[in-house]
Amino acid sequence: MKKHLSLIISSLLVLMLVVMALFAPWLAPHDPYTTDIANKLQGFSMHYPLGTDHLGRCVLSRLLFGTRTSLLLASGVLFITLIISIIVGCLAGYIGGLVDLVLMRICDVLLSIPDFIFALVIVGALGGGVKNMFVAICFVSWVGFARIIRNMVRSLKESTYVQYARLTGVPKRKIIRRHILPFVFPQIFLLKLIGLGSTILLISELSFLGLGVTAPMAEWGMMINDSKTYLMSEPTLMFIPGIMISLTVLIFNWFGDALRTAMDAKV
Repeated sequence: MKKHLSLIISSLLVLMLVVMALFAPWLAPHDPYTTDIANKLQGFSMHYPLGTDHLGRCVLSRLLFGTRTSLLLASGVLFITLIISIIVGCLAGYIGGLVDLVLMRICDVLLSIPDFIFALVIVGALGGGVKNMFVAICFVSWVGFARIIRNMVRSLKESTYVQYARLTGVPKRKIIRRHILPFVFPQIFLLKLIGLGSTILLISELSFLGLGVTAPMAEWGMMINDSKTYLMSEPTLMFIPGIMISLTVLIFNWFGDALRTAMDAKV
């Protein structure tokens, strides 16, 4: 019962974040992009529940639209890297031989470099901006999962039903699609879901450095970067998006762990 309670609560929290992202235009009390210098750096009030920033923009509204930006980018990274990981992992694991050797050596080289440093180098080479940041994060996020899929595919390749399918002349593509992917996809999707929080954190880190989301687009890391000048006088401007990033990462990690525990219990 406790396991199910954990999954229910974490699922509701994830749903809350999704609702915040989807309905941000209706939930936001003000336009997040409209500046009002006359009302800059306002404190908490009924009109501005979380105050205003240095340009007089509503912090709550920008926080809600930042949720949409972070979840949209992170979901896009999840989708793209899931496809790349499955393709590379299945090729290396099922075909083996030289293909496996080359692909895994490439993975070894990429895994030897920390994700943040590697993404920083790529964005630095391509230039800042949302598109280049997205490409960089996708490039560094598929490697570890491709290796996991490769090991899973190699194990499934030796199973009785796959061996039987091969002996009866079933094409490799059909074997992978019908007999291997149905077992691999749920597990790798779960791992990617657990890693969604880390992806959001990486997006915020790059945006904080000015290499990701740019003004006037609302994003949590950029909100912290915009507010660092006012750390001593208005610390809440930095703390609020920072707390939001931390809570979002914790929620997705909790949800992934609870979902994995529930799936293991069924098995």
